[in-house]
Amino acid sequence: MERLHKFLAQAGLGSRRKCESLIESGRVSIDGKRVTKLGHMIDPGRDNVYCDGELIKKQKKIYFLLNKPRGYVCTNVAKSRDPRAIDLLNHIEQRVYTVGRLDKDSEGLIIITNDGELANLLSHPRYGIEKTYQVVVKGRVSDPAIRVLKRGVWISEGKAMPARVKIISRRYKHSALEIVLREGKNREIRRILAKIDHPVISLKRIKIGPLKMHYSLRVGKYRALSKEEVKSLYSLAVVN
Repeated sequence: MERLHKFLAQAGLGSRRKCESLIESGRVSIDGKRVTKLGHMIDPGRDNVYCDGELIKKQKKIYFLLNKPRGYVCTNVAKSRDPRAIDLLNHIEQRVYTVGRLDKDSEGLIIITNDGELANLLSHPRYGIEKTYQVVVKGRVSDPAIRVLKRGVWISEGKAMPARVKIISRRYKHSALEIVLREGKNREIRRILAKIDHPVISLKRIKIGPLKMHYSLRVGKYRALSKEEVKSLYSLAVVN
């Protein structure tokens, strides 16, 4: 026997939290009967599970690292007005989704998979997986402004505090920073930098945990993760 939301996550419908939402919204049924309560147990070998009328089957787990271009959104909504990051993997037959988000105006690394358990580990704030960004902002960022960032900046969800902030270069009209986050609120970097009057010109994610940007992974391209890389991501989540 297996919990329904875990089965859905392993079938590639999203993280466990997203699958719980699918159940609660009445989109999941078992042998023709709608299920809306969490904690429901199923027998994967006997029960027929459907989501939005489509029969769901477990899939082989696959993992990719994409260098997302600007202009692409991290969503699985089929009728998105904007091009989707997952559509860059157009030869993949399995149902996949992005782990976390990288906003439309940003570029860089994002993991694409059908492994709901790993997606949950990497996305949940409690695990504190570090993500590193290169950011170019307007204006010359002063040392006092950097100290403000390190102490934390208040936004609507509360205090946003980067794990680390480093100046890469400073010019009169713009500055380049490296910022490390352990939990990412919606458009957090853009919002905290706007608060200190240094709006973002460009933002690129260059590292997710142990996975680093490499010059060979061009914008819009992707590669499969090795077994060792997947293990390292799981290990990092457990350690944190």
